[in-house]
Amino acid sequence: MRAKHTPPPNPDWDAGEGKLALSGRGSGVGAGDALTYPKPVTGPCCPFLLQAANSYLRDQWFHSLQWKKKIYKYKKVLSNPSRWEVVLKEIRTLVDMALASPLQDDSINQAPLEIVSKLLSENTNLTPQEHENIIVAIAPLLENNHPPPDLCEFFCKHCRERPRSMVVIEVFTPVVQRILKHNMDFGKCPRLRLFTQEYILALNELNAGMEVVKKFIQSMHGPTGHCPHPRVLPNLVAVCLAAIYSCYEEFINSRDNSPSLKEIRNGCQQPCDRKPTLPLRLLHPSPDLVSQEAALSEARLKSVVVASSEIHVEVERASTATPALTASSGNDSEPNLIDCLLVSPACSTMSIELGPQADRTLGCYVEILKLLSDYDDWRPSLASLLQPIPFPKEALAHEKFTQELKYVIQRFAEDPRQEVHSCLLSVRAGKDGWFQLYSPGGVACDDDGELFASMVHILMGSCYKTKKFLLSLAENKLGPCMLLALRGNQTMVEILCLMLEYNIIDHNDTQLQIISTLESTDAGKRMYEQLCDRQRELKELQRKGGPTRLTLPSKSTDADLARLLSSGSFGNLENLSLAFTNVTSACAEHLIKLPSLKQLNLWSTQFGDAGLRLLSEHLTMLQVLNLCETPVTDAGLLALSSMKSLCSLNMNSTKLSADTYEDLKAKLPNLKEVDVRYTEAW
Repeated sequence: MRAKHTPPPNPDWDAGEGKLALSGRGSGVGAGDALTYPKPVTGPCCPFLLQAANSYLRDQWFHSLQWKKKIYKYKKVLSNPSRWEVVLKEIRTLVDMALASPLQDDSINQAPLEIVSKLLSENTNLTPQEHENIIVAIAPLLENNHPPPDLCEFFCKHCRERPRSMVVIEVFTPVVQRILKHNMDFGKCPRLRLFTQEYILALNELNAGMEVVKKFIQSMHGPTGHCPHPRVLPNLVAVCLAAIYSCYEEFINSRDNSPSLKEIRNGCQQPCDRKPTLPLRLLHPSPDLVSQEAALSEARLKSVVVASSEIHVEVERASTATPALTASSGNDSEPNLIDCLLVSPACSTMSIELGPQADRTLGCYVEILKLLSDYDDWRPSLASLLQPIPFPKEALAHEKFTQELKYVIQRFAEDPRQEVHSCLLSVRAGKDGWFQLYSPGGVACDDDGELFASMVHILMGSCYKTKKFLLSLAENKLGPCMLLALRGNQTMVEILCLMLEYNIIDHNDTQLQIISTLESTDAGKRMYEQLCDRQRELKELQRKGGPTRLTLPSKSTDADLARLLSSGSFGNLENLSLAFTNVTSACAEHLIKLPSLKQLNLWSTQFGDAGLRLLSEHLTMLQVLNLCETPVTDAGLLALSSMKSLCSLNMNSTKLSADTYEDLKAKLPNLKEVDVRYTEAW
């Protein structure tokens, strides 16, 4: 038997270029085809190992030759099918042969799938039962291999025509699970994405369909708190986005009849000669639906009237307000997250009608996005994927879609992690983000600003550029903030108090209107009284007098510092040392009240990034800062780029990176003394 496996003598064996020319009717190889004989293994090694290696190569070559003969035979047999019972038997034999092959090659399993795919594409008149028999026959090969494109189309057709077939659950489920876990790019294989999309829709057609879909999503995530498969979420999101896009595809394809996003925001009030379109119809709104914030779209507007049954306030705007705000943000070198809070022109509620099938598809895939947002470990990536709003403008004008998607945005707004809720803002200035769409006057706002208040609350709590955030709200959303504060919203009451405390509002009449709004509710009156008390204390603190240098004892705490600063005047304090104390970032709220502070020593304290961000916003005249052995990182150190007066900075033994150090040197022109020892930049 061994002699049978041994190839014929080959004169080119030593050169490693042997070729065996095989042709003829029984060979299974086309005439003139040449099969390269394997080059033998040589080298200074054990002769027995060399013999074993060469024997293995000869066996693999022989099995490969036999496999090609059999594939050639099955291609001929299945190219002219006569009886489908025989064809089905041959397919099963082919699958068994592929599974039993000792060759380690992906093409061994792909070849039978391609043969069956071609067979199905050339015979479209098969019965549903024959379809199922063929799918069941090739099922073992699908466990470890993606189906080829033509086979995906066949599977899609089966999902659409027979969604309740047991084949969908028993055979397609592991195939789709493998696709979601291992697919790297749906752009290169769009039919895999389409098959996954049709499979999920088939699950949704079952009894209690959405529960079945939910269990499928849970199986993809796994039972632990962290999903072990990093590709599952982006693949699921890609399938959802494509499915939602397809719901509006017919309308999108008629772009000539589709209003622009600007027209949608402005209520389609411009004269137009569009013809009524297709199954998806964009209906004109009634005039009384136009929001009061439509007036903000005029650049030279001098007043804004916010009217409701509870309040009638006229806010006078100075003609220099907008240039001043632009100037304050234009010279800022810090990350421009809050610049995204630009005013969005108001829009009316539009109504888009979808067909029954599109409506079911939309409901299914929006529900999947909701399920994805419920997983804590998936939420950061999901928020990042949805931050540059990926939906067509027709979807954003569809009231049902924005109402259903509101759950996902609410989950982002409730998440305390900054990498999640910061994705509510747009990617860059001038582009709408979810914050703009769901704020009063936005395309998707339907709750009188409740979600807007939640987003403001979470963003205000983590935003290090607090003053700039308040400036943006005062410029763009002051009316809604006052209205919500009048209705007792705690967040908006705090926002109005902070606007007064940070002197955001320059116009006296507007300040009086804010005060009147605060005094209209019990919570507002209480917070305004607390604000007045703090202002009196601040005035006393900043009164000229007191020491010019101050050093706190070792082990002092934030409470000790607050108690000390409340005991008298510190308007002359220029040098403060908190070295080797137990103060944290919480003490920054007291440090920013010192008007003359120029030198601050925080050596070996627990002062962190949050405190640095607050200092960088208020103590812009600080000249000397010692952060040696503090837990600050790049996230906080980057904020120091706005402190242009810094001439001495000690970052010894911190988590400073080389890139951040180079960035700080470029943005701090007066920096002369720098200590970066025991950091990555050293």
